[in-house]
Amino acid sequence: MFNLCGKIALITGGASGIGRAITKGLAEFGCDVVIVDVNSKSRKRMVREIEIIGRGCTFNEADVTNFDSINGVVDRTIANLGKIDILVNSAGCNIRKPALEYSEEEWNRIVDTNLKGVFFATQAVGKTMTRRRTGKIINIASVMGLVGSPPYQTVVPYCASKGGVVQLTKAFALEWAKYNVHINAIAPGPVKTALTKAFIEDREIYDAILQMVPLKRFAKPEELIGSAVFLASKASDYVTGHILYVDGGWLAQ
Repeated sequence: MFNLCGKIALITGGASGIGRAITKGLAEFGCDVVIVDVNSKSRKRMVREIEIIGRGCTFNEADVTNFDSINGVVDRTIANLGKIDILVNSAGCNIRKPALEYSEEEWNRIVDTNLKGVFFATQAVGKTMTRRRTGKIINIASVMGLVGSPPYQTVVPYCASKGGVVQLTKAFALEWAKYNVHINAIAPGPVKTALTKAFIEDREIYDAILQMVPLKRFAKPEELIGSAVFLASKASDYVTGHILYVDGGWLAQ
């Protein structure tokens, strides 16, 4: 039920953080993977790590905010591999500062990466999935897309972008259910990645965040693999439009 052998997964932001962990996790369950990332520095390392697992890996240096760039990756993948079974939208960015201090450029960078990028990657891959009448799409959202940013976190545009991802997930799921394309999201709580490094290093903020998490710790990126494999596999064939919160109990309060 969780076997992904023979599947092709395309992962945006797949070279670091949550995306990297999910890329390796999908490969361990049988996927050949196509990584899309703006940072090509880890190209050789990622390809080697996936090949050690025994799966194929293609690395594409591309920007999800660029319409032609992401469509080009999808077209090349279809031409070379024949299909895309799974899309994971994991590319993301954040800039932390008080709401009164954001520039238009900073707002655009956050929203373009976290929201526009998800829409156009989904659109590009969706063209082949809807035609084939099969596919699994997994968006990486956030608890911040539901509960908003506490004053000490100062990430208002990030919250707006992730709230948009939640709604995109639901809207796409409803529109594409007739094509048997399943669209769901994973909404993590605090995870130890480069995006949360500033929170972890600021002891006051770190302690305040832990007060919101019943499990009293940040997650490791690898702890999201199980959720991704579930949503990518036949085990989730009756699940669509769902937001799976992996948050250490945050939203249970």
